[in-house]
Amino acid sequence: MIRSDSETTRTQAAQIIANGGLIAFRTDTFYGLGADPLNRSALIRIRELKGREDNKPILLLISDMDQLDRFVGDKSGSFRIIANERWPAPLTLIGPARSELPRELTAGTNSIGVRLPDDETVRILLRNCGGALTATSANVSGKPPARTAKEVGDYFPTGIDLIIDGGEVSATEASTVLDLSGFEPRLIRDGAVPREQLEEILKTAR
Repeated sequence: MIRSDSETTRTQAAQIIANGGLIAFRTDTFYGLGADPLNRSALIRIRELKGREDNKPILLLISDMDQLDRFVGDKSGSFRIIANERWPAPLTLIGPARSELPRELTAGTNSIGVRLPDDETVRILLRNCGGALTATSANVSGKPPARTAKEVGDYFPTGIDLIIDGGEVSATEASTVLDLSGFEPRLIRDGAVPREQLEEILKTAR
């Protein structure tokens, strides 16, 4: 079921999420699959839908900075500095996961990837849905990320309770992924936020 983004659609999405369902929505980069990140059954549905390996964690989007402590535990100084300097942005930061998070979310890595999107429409949806949603790309594993609601529907004719049509994405790159869960920062994926910007912030923080 594809519906245009509206207040009514977002209300419906919130009800679906609360009931353990799945939605697809335009994120700040590409379309993503949204579920309650603490609902194990919903997380299993996402993995089965995508054909995703069990050893890959599922990243999250949060609506506001105050949601961060729900998911990330002992944040390093580097994590705090980068988050404060560069969020909101298409930048996914990996930090130590809180111990109570489902294994289906972290894939047993003891870490969690989180992003605060620089898109108020997305953040309104997240607030409606409790402040955080999974946002793994809305595509079958190994295929290109969906750029439109129709592409999501083509990938998944069944299995998603609601596809929110937020228009075609304007992003040309996925989010940058920076792992700050260990002693040294590790760039996992180059993306929309240039490596040089992050290196400069970390350099001045030392």
